[in-house]
Amino acid sequence: MSDFPSFKEIYEQHTDMVFNLCLNYLQNEADAEEVTQDVFIKVYRQLANFKGQATLKTWIYRISINQCQDFLKAKKRQKRFGFHIPVLWGNPAEGLPVLSDFKHPGVQLEDKEAVAYIFKNINDLPQQQKTALLLKVVEDLSQKEIAAILDISIKAVESLLSRARSNLQKKLDASEG
Repeated sequence: MSDFPSFKEIYEQHTDMVFNLCLNYLQNEADAEEVTQDVFIKVYRQLANFKGQATLKTWIYRISINQCQDFLKAKKRQKRFGFHIPVLWGNPAEGLPVLSDFKHPGVQLEDKEAVAYIFKNINDLPQQQKTALLLKVVEDLSQKEIAAILDISIKAVESLLSRARSNLQKKLDASEG
């Protein structure tokens, strides 16, 4: 494994990919930067354990998705805890987490509302559907690549994408009517 890239090379080759995935998953630039750092800390710590059963890119995608999901779970726990602070301690102004707005640098100001609305509906999809849809539509990965990243069959990816599109369409139709 002497031709295996150094951590610096891995970082340089994959940092944009990881940041873009995190940004599209979290829709907040500061959160995406934080999670991108967490991803590469994890990659650095686990690099010696990488066995090459998947490609390096697939392995990094998996870590990135897991870190994004963990971040969202932690944020949700903070919101729930923040909601109970006024009840427990009586001061609603102190300690409440600030809810982040939709901040995506690639979206023009006039399009932010529409894109935020679509992403809000994507975020409401079940986690696996959301992940598959983002990897396919935003990251432009093949179903084979998505299957490798999610460690599922190509048929399962097809099913996830079909359900994600159907559920997203239902959500969008319901809000129009």
